Amino acid sequence: MFNIRSFLAQCGRVWRILRKPDAREYKTTAKVAAIGLAVIGLIGFFISLVMNFFPIF
Repeated sequence: MFNIRSFLAQCGRVWRILRKPDAREYKTTAKVAAIGLAVIGLIGFFISLVMNFFPIF
């Protein structure tokens, strides 16, 4: 069964080691996320482009 005390103890342990990211780390994370989003968007765009030229149905 779920033990609330154990869960709260684990949460407290994690909370003690948390830290706010500095500006450099934040910018790096934002860049990686933006690049990933752009790559997925381009893949979807190219799939759409191919499907328009070679329709399956």
